[in-house]
Amino acid sequence: MSVKFKHIEESQITITELMKPVNSNFSGKIHGGYILNLMDQIAFACASKHSGHYCVTASVNKVNFLNPIEVGELVTMKASINFTGRTSMVVGLRVTSENIRSGEIKHCNSSYFTMVAKDENGIGAPVPGIILKNTSQVRRFARSITRQNEGRNRVSRFSSKVFKTEDYLSLLKNSNSKVDL
Repeated sequence: MSVKFKHIEESQITITELMKPVNSNFSGKIHGGYILNLMDQIAFACASKHSGHYCVTASVNKVNFLNPIEVGELVTMKASINFTGRTSMVVGLRVTSENIRSGEIKHCNSSYFTMVAKDENGIGAPVPGIILKNTSQVRRFARSITRQNEGRNRVSRFSSKVFKTEDYLSLLKNSNSKVDL
């Protein structure tokens, strides 16, 4: 018999890694792609731990690199299940870096990974729900529902079948573009 609901704390994961020169870009900062790779790994681990299944990344919502990460800093990533659907989960991630010498901690990124649990045949597998114990957890769950609905509306508004160019031309007036229809 499978577990119907789990406490969020049961699947939370934190990793900390020293940033090395091999992971830097041409400007000497840690490469954003390397950070995204680590984020995907921790999202996978958190979702798999919660669901008990292999999980795949379905989408990543809004990745903003807020502060650069320097070589020699410690990067800490925290992952937590914010939302559970039937076979999907939204994993909230927070990335911080710490300057070992000064102790300064910077918030570098927050993002949301939608992960889907798969069974041994690659079919979507049902996942346990989450037990919401405080207002922050309820807020995160509700925010995930709202974000999903907004995403669906955004995609449908810009579908080639319903998009009306004339409705959006005014947005382009002061842009760095030239419309030549």
